[in-house]
Amino acid sequence: MASPRAREERKPLSGQEETLDRPAMSPFEGRRSACAAVLLVEILERAAFFGIVSNLVLYLNSSNFNWGGSQSSRATLLFMGASYLLSPIGGWLADAYLGRYRTIAFSFLLYLLTACLLPATASPDGRVLLCGDRSADVVQPSCQRGGAECKQQLPSQYCAPIMYTGLLLLALGISSVKANLTPFGADQVTDLGQDATRRFFNWFYWSINLGAVISLLVVAFIQQNVDFLIGYAIPAVCLAFALLVFLLAAPSFVTKPATGSQVSIMFQMAFKRCCWGQAFRKISSKAKVNDFQSEEVTSLLSGPRRQPQEASHDNISNFQALVKILPVLLTLVPYWMVYFQMQSTYYLQGLHLHIPNIFQHSNSSNGALSASVSSSYTFPDAWLLLANVIFLLILVPLKDRVIDPFLAKRKVLPSALKRMAVGMIFGFASVIAAGVLETKRLKYVHNNKTISQQIGKDHYIAAQLPIWWQIPQYLLIGISEIFASIPGLEFAYSEAPKSMQGAIMGLFYFISGVGSLLGSGLLTLLSVPANGWMNCPEDYGNINKCQMDNYFFLLAAIQAVTCVLFVWISIRYENQQRPNSCHLCIRQEDS
Repeated sequence: MASPRAREERKPLSGQEETLDRPAMSPFEGRRSACAAVLLVEILERAAFFGIVSNLVLYLNSSNFNWGGSQSSRATLLFMGASYLLSPIGGWLADAYLGRYRTIAFSFLLYLLTACLLPATASPDGRVLLCGDRSADVVQPSCQRGGAECKQQLPSQYCAPIMYTGLLLLALGISSVKANLTPFGADQVTDLGQDATRRFFNWFYWSINLGAVISLLVVAFIQQNVDFLIGYAIPAVCLAFALLVFLLAAPSFVTKPATGSQVSIMFQMAFKRCCWGQAFRKISSKAKVNDFQSEEVTSLLSGPRRQPQEASHDNISNFQALVKILPVLLTLVPYWMVYFQMQSTYYLQGLHLHIPNIFQHSNSSNGALSASVSSSYTFPDAWLLLANVIFLLILVPLKDRVIDPFLAKRKVLPSALKRMAVGMIFGFASVIAAGVLETKRLKYVHNNKTISQQIGKDHYIAAQLPIWWQIPQYLLIGISEIFASIPGLEFAYSEAPKSMQGAIMGLFYFISGVGSLLGSGLLTLLSVPANGWMNCPEDYGNINKCQMDNYFFLLAAIQAVTCVLFVWISIRYENQQRPNSCHLCIRQEDS
C-alpha cells in the first residue's frame, strides 16, 4: 500500500478537483500580517528588479559605455537568463541546509550589495575607478550613431569584465530570492487548501506587476530623462527596505526548517536508470505489483545502505513525479525565449520608432532655456511595458474574483496545463506582431522616412512610425502571462512533492532562464559577420541595417512547433494523473 505521504503529495492538479461550490476562502484568512509582509516584500523586490532591467539596454548602449545595440540586448538577455537559470541553487540551499527564511534573508543581502554596482558605474569617478579610463576606446562623435562618413568598427565593450561579473552575481541574488519567496509565501496559506493557494498565486503575481508599475513610472523616467546615478540608486533603496520588512515580519511567518534535499537522490536514481535502464524498468514493474517491497529495488535505488521502507517509497514517488513534470516544463522554453524579448529586442525596436516629447514647457523670455527643457523630457521607452503590467493589474483581480469562480461553479475551469497552452498561443501572436511591425519599420527606413531623435544624451535614427504601434505586442505578451506564467507557478508548486518544492520551483525558474539564454544565444548566432541578420556594426547602436524582423519570425516558428508538442505532452500528463491510470491511486483503492 502506498505511503500516506506519497498519497498526500501526488494529488492530481485540475481546475475541477476542488470543491469550489463553498464560499471562496480568502488567502489571508488567519495569515493576514504574514501574507501582507510577503506581498510588500515582493512589490519592493520587483520594483528594484524592473528598475535595474527596464533601461539596461539603454544604459549599456548610451555614451557611458557605447556598446552596440545587439551587444546591449545580448547582455540584457544573459542577465535575465542568469537571474532565472541560477534559481535551483537557492532552492537547493533552502531545502538542504538553511530553510527558506534564512536563504531569502542572505539572498537579499547579496542582491543589495551587488545592485550597488550600477549606481557606482553610473558615476564618472566610480566608472573610472572600477573600469579604468576608456579614452582609447571612445568613438569619434560623428561615428557614435551611424554618421555617413564613419567606416571604422565599433570599439571593444568597455567595462565588460566588471559589468558581466557584477550582473552575474546580481543575478545569483535575484534568482535565490525568486526561487524561495514564491513557495515561502505559499507556505503561509497552504494549510487553508488548494483554492487558497491558487488565489495567493494570483495576488502574488498582481504584486509583481504593481512593483513593475511603480518602477516603470518613476525609476525608468528618471533613468532616461534625469540621471542614471539617481535612477539606479532607487532600486538599491527598495531592496534595503524590502530586507528590513522581511526581517521585522519574522515573528508572523510560518517557517519550515530544512528537511534535506532530494536533488542528490534524484541524480543518483536518474544515473542508475540510465545505466541500468532495462533492469530498472523490470524491477520497478515488479515493485509496483509487490507494493514496492522488493529487496532488489532497495539495493539498487537506495545504495549500499538500506533505507527505511517509507523513505524508499518516497524516493521512488519523488523520482517518478520529477520524470513526469520535467517534459512539461522543458516545452515552455520557447515561450520564455519570446517572453524575454520585452526587455531586450522589443525595447531596442522602440528606440528606433518615433518617441514623442512629454512635459514640454515654453518660456518666451528665455527661448534657449525653453528649447532645452522641451527636448530633455521624452516618453520613456520602458513605459511601453506599462501596457503589459497595467493590463495584468486589471485582469488578475477580475480573473480571481469573477472569471475563475464563475467557471469553477459551472465545472468548466480549465486545468493549469490547458491555460498554459493558451498562454503559449498568445506569446506566438505577440512575436508575430513584433515581426510585422519591424518589417514595416524597415520599409520606412529604406524609403528615408526617418527622423533623428535624442534619447537621454544620445541620438537615434528612427522611423517616422509612432512608438504606440508596439502596444499590441506588449498587450499580447501580457495576456500570455496570465495564461502561461501564473498557471506555470501553480503547476510547479502543486505538483512538486513537498520535500522538493524549493527545488522544483527553482527548476521552473531555471527553465525560464534557459529560454532567455537561448534567445541571447540565437541573437549572438545571428550577429555573426557577413550574413547574420543582426550584424550591422556600422550603425553604431542603431539597428536600421539589421533584419530583426527575421529574428522575430524565427522565434514565432519555434514557438508554433513547440506549442503543438506541449499540447501533446500535457494531454499525456493529465491522462497519467487520472485514477484509472495511476498505479498509486489503484493501490489506494485496493487498500
